[in-house]
Amino acid sequence: MSGSRHRALGGGVQQHVLDYLKRMQVERPGFSYEIQKGHENESSGGGVVFWADPVCKINYSFFGDAVTFDTAYRTHRFKVPFASFAGINHHGQPVLFGCALIFDESESSFLWLFQTWLRAMGSFTHPVSLIIEPDRSIELAAAQVLPQTRHRYCKQEILQQTLEKLSDVSQSHPGFGAEFKQCIDGAETINEFESHWQSLLQRYYLVDNQLLQSMYATREQWVPVYMRNTFFGQLSGNGGGLNSFFDGFVTASTTMQMIVKQYEKALASWNEEELKADHETTNTTPSLKTPSPMERQAANLYTKRIFMKFQEELVETLANPATKVDDSGDVVRYRVAKFGEDHRGHTVSFCSFENKATCSCQMFEFSGIICRHVLAVFRAKNVLTLPSHYILKRWTRDARTGGAILEEECGSEIPNGTPESSTSKYNNLRQEAIKYVEEGAKSIHVYKVAMNALQEAAKKISAVNSGLPSGTPSTNGSGQDLLPAIGESESASQSVAQVEKEKKIQELTIELEKTNQRCEVYRTNLLAVLRDMEEQKMKLSVKVQNARLSMKE
Repeated sequence: MSGSRHRALGGGVQQHVLDYLKRMQVERPGFSYEIQKGHENESSGGGVVFWADPVCKINYSFFGDAVTFDTAYRTHRFKVPFASFAGINHHGQPVLFGCALIFDESESSFLWLFQTWLRAMGSFTHPVSLIIEPDRSIELAAAQVLPQTRHRYCKQEILQQTLEKLSDVSQSHPGFGAEFKQCIDGAETINEFESHWQSLLQRYYLVDNQLLQSMYATREQWVPVYMRNTFFGQLSGNGGGLNSFFDGFVTASTTMQMIVKQYEKALASWNEEELKADHETTNTTPSLKTPSPMERQAANLYTKRIFMKFQEELVETLANPATKVDDSGDVVRYRVAKFGEDHRGHTVSFCSFENKATCSCQMFEFSGIICRHVLAVFRAKNVLTLPSHYILKRWTRDARTGGAILEEECGSEIPNGTPESSTSKYNNLRQEAIKYVEEGAKSIHVYKVAMNALQEAAKKISAVNSGLPSGTPSTNGSGQDLLPAIGESESASQSVAQVEKEKKIQELTIELEKTNQRCEVYRTNLLAVLRDMEEQKMKLSVKVQNARLSMKE
């Protein structure tokens, strides 16, 4: 990004965002933002602005083991130098860990940004893995701040750029693009990738191509087969994409004036998607495909999306028999291959003493979901339920309850009263509120009871926030000195109650407007369906009439 563009974006347009961040810091407890030192004067241009709301910090405490730093919006196709830290929740959906506006792309600015982000997350622990773009400044900064984290380039970005630069080869050989992707994604072993890569370069006379030589030199940072021993939390076989939180919200036409609105839309949309997935997981019974106790166990443990992935692997064991190849010690080795495809088999080592198995495909290490090859060995060894060490809490229904995942991995207890302890409080309250919503939606009677209970709870919370604790003690034993204080507290309570009432009316008004909009959409769709039915009726009527005429003839 050019320096002139930095200055153009760093002036008055940036002020719009800064005003929003200042307002949020006042309105939302736990919301924080920082401006890179030396760039606090927003009219100066340059620098980096970072922000994160309290939900970002909570998300990181539960799902911060695999992080994506998405800087794709820095390209000239976009009008905002926007970046985000994100991860994947227990439904396989993107969750946000923080955002930034990057007006200076130097190594020092990215270094500041990574340090600021990690500090804002509470520094529970460093992520296991980090996906970044192939950018030298980002890579050097990330290596300094997160030296123990496995860094990976975005494979999708690399493939796209490579095929664009080799467009002349693709035009001359239409099958090159598909073959190139198959070489990257289809290899199941390092030797297989190396062999296919050399064969591809020789066949298309690209052995001396400098672009491909530089890509090969960094292959351990983007080719999937080199990455499978590290957890990236990606459910697709080879992953590699950014799975951006802001896809569809920040586009090439998004301006700086629009970024705040689109940011809020993305937050609301993904929050709603997670609530829907929570509701669907809780209120639907998965369809079992086998009599296996392990499948029933997984159905009760995992979210719906993760269970379906596990179920797919379990069903595939029926076509992937395990054959013992070595039984000379404590660890037994098996060869597992799909029927008729012995040449593409995988090796599974099983230790019956620990009930542990490792597979050469390394699916569990990469995604946290056990593979069909290990499950096939479990079948052969009569292991009927999933051992606890193969159940990652981050993929379960209870991922957001109890202690945070990263806290548990560190083996540390967070004392009550610390800022981090609000994580568990928030999630416990959230889960209880969801229960009220789910039960309250079942009938009008239950709805009224649930609503009354929530309103009563809101009054008690308002009273506590206004400074009137229950059972306030007397200062001199007579209780007379309490009367003025009680009067002031009652007045404060009434004032807070009035504010809460007006806020509730405003929220209900907005909700009513949204409901009316949805009803209008439903009405339009219904009319369209009715028109289609009418057209089908007319067509059937004509066909019947024609049939009758032909019979008479």
